[in-house]
Amino acid sequence: MSKHAAIESDDAVAERSSKAAELVERLTRWSDDFPEPGVRFADLTPVFADPEGFRTVVECLAALAPDVDLVAGVDARGFLLGAGVAVTLGTGVVAVRKRGKLPPPVVSREYHLEYGTAALEVPADGIELQGRRVLLLDDVLATGGTLAAAADLFSMAGSQVVAAAVVLELAALGGRERQGAYPVTSIVTV
Repeated sequence: MSKHAAIESDDAVAERSSKAAELVERLTRWSDDFPEPGVRFADLTPVFADPEGFRTVVECLAALAPDVDLVAGVDARGFLLGAGVAVTLGTGVVAVRKRGKLPPPVVSREYHLEYGTAALEVPADGIELQGRRVLLLDDVLATGGTLAAAADLFSMAGSQVVAAAVVLELAALGGRERQGAYPVTSIVTV
């Protein structure tokens, strides 16, 4: 699929989404009490390592916002998704990094995780973000702080987040409610 691909039928979209969900459900590895006691970690590494799983997930995510200017992947597994989706759409990709990984100047946003606090950053120069339409990607939506902070970064930089998507959403943690006015899509919700 490219940025100029024809609109797909509803049946084709449903079939791809169903296949992506089946692969994510089958291949996700769950780890209890990681990285902290009481946290259940969803490891999507097996999904990304499987050629069909990775391709199907990337195609599913790319279909969500074919008219974006830029794809943004959140540190670190979002980098994999962002790169694959950007290539599929024919756009650029920007890595939303954890604090201290980019040289200054940066736009920074601190946020709360289930098990602490963190900060995300994007370059404040070198990449034209003003007026860009952005598809924001991450692997898991849990409490929603990471995705919301990334969206805030792009808003601060003058971009418009037109959609956000994740591979897996942990609905019981309420992360969807912390998101902005942009649509949020998850391939699998548990």
